[in-house]
Amino acid sequence: MDIVLALFLAAVLWPVALLVVLAIWLTDGGPVFYVAERMRTPEQGFDLWKFRTMRNAQVNAGVSGGDKAERVTAVGRFLRGTRLDELPQLWNILRGDISFVGPRPPLRRYVEMFPELYAEVLASRPGVTGLATLAFHRREEVLLAACQTAEQTEAVYVRRCVPQKARIDLIYARNRSLCYDLRLMVATVFRRVSLRRR
Repeated sequence: MDIVLALFLAAVLWPVALLVVLAIWLTDGGPVFYVAERMRTPEQGFDLWKFRTMRNAQVNAGVSGGDKAERVTAVGRFLRGTRLDELPQLWNILRGDISFVGPRPPLRRYVEMFPELYAEVLASRPGVTGLATLAFHRREEVLLAACQTAEQTEAVYVRRCVPQKARIDLIYARNRSLCYDLRLMVATVFRRVSLRRR
């Protein structure tokens, strides 16, 4: 399903991708893509592709918080809001790095900080979207937007985001099915998901 859907979306959305490439190049120059290591398993990393949404910087470590807000370009804000920045991940899906649905692939540094936790989370193949992405993304944005330094962003992400997202990812793992994946994909398009207490 991943391969068929990725090929279909690539065939349909290539004009959109081309417009995004031109928009980034004309407004902010190159590079057009942002490529960074993420983890497929606790031991195996891969290069995750996105359209670049931030101005280049010599030092760019950790997750994005309020300390990086001024680096987000005008085109980048639009791409992030529509999630078009993640279109290049169709290539990652075709390579088998990720699926459409699953836990978001983490940075190596967080896997090394929480090896036992991510051993459970990454038992499921990472995905472009997932239950934690839908249920916690806005809350994560609010928490990190208030951070003014890289140190604050790191502390908040490690203390408040990693455990919460992992808990939700494990709920997904216990309930995973084809129908559930399709439901989450539809919820991603409409930016809405309901969580029932179990």
